[in-house]
Amino acid sequence: MESSAAVRARGLGKQFAPGVGVEGIELEIEPGTIFGFIGPSGSGKTTTIRLLTGVTAPDTGEVTVMGKSPAAFSREDRARIGYMPQLSVLYDQLAIWQNMTFAASIFGMPRGRRRRRIVEELEAVELTEATHRKLGKASGGMQRRVALAATLVHDPELLFLDEPTAGIDPLLRRKIWDRLESLRDQGRTIFVTTQYVGEAAHCDRVGVLAEGRLVAVDTPDGLRKLAYGGEVLDVVFTAPIGADRRDQLVAACQAIRIENVGTTGVRLIVVDAGEASPAVVDWATAADLTIQSIEPYLPPFDDVFVEIVTRVASDEQPEPVGVAG
Repeated sequence: MESSAAVRARGLGKQFAPGVGVEGIELEIEPGTIFGFIGPSGSGKTTTIRLLTGVTAPDTGEVTVMGKSPAAFSREDRARIGYMPQLSVLYDQLAIWQNMTFAASIFGMPRGRRRRRIVEELEAVELTEATHRKLGKASGGMQRRVALAATLVHDPELLFLDEPTAGIDPLLRRKIWDRLESLRDQGRTIFVTTQYVGEAAHCDRVGVLAEGRLVAVDTPDGLRKLAYGGEVLDVVFTAPIGADRRDQLVAACQAIRIENVGTTGVRLIVVDAGEASPAVVDWATAADLTIQSIEPYLPPFDDVFVEIVTRVASDEQPEPVGVAG
């Protein structure tokens, strides 16, 4: 049966030198989703995005985008895709408006629609007042915003964005993600790499790349469970509990493990925080202990990322987990 995936890769690999490149990439990205791609610097994120767009030919494996090999794309196929590379391909000596016009003209957009789309995209990245500024005189963050607007100007169905928020302040990053989520809600498919691991929370699914291998693909919540072995529940008592009580608590809620948090708190790794919470309360009541607070804990994605990559580093042959299908 033919896959309905917007992007599909099987055994995709490219080696530039021993240990430099990517190998065995397995991906299926469903239409109308945001797929985030995170990994350490030099892990192969840009190489992967270049393989998926057809900019670089693979040594091994195969890739299809919208049902076709990128090598077989027609001009019409290319027009359905927007690609924002990590390094700018725009012209420093041209004004921002001129760069946008050039980007739009590549796709043969009629003049009236071209002007409307340029205005819309420059408004979206808050550059309406800077249209006559030469790109080379703009800040690095402003240049990234122009590059994103130029990528979107022809209204593509599928977006490949390599570090779109790099060098941009947190407030504007949030606005850009609002824009990407809006495009997703309109049915667009977005593949995005990011150096800000916390941005994984905005994605529907996330791939973690380490040492050129895709080691995990899951939802943001799924990656948290993968990193910690389950869900996380923080419990703070009004007084410290001893080692014997800790053991009893672990047994009562069937915790996978327990850690101290401060002097009177514990962090429980459990299969299901919602089911474990009543068991903790019942145990504390029976043990005549007072709970000050009990609530699920969502580890920040920086910590999740470190946990996963550290686990991979200690495993000689990590297997991809939760590959989208």
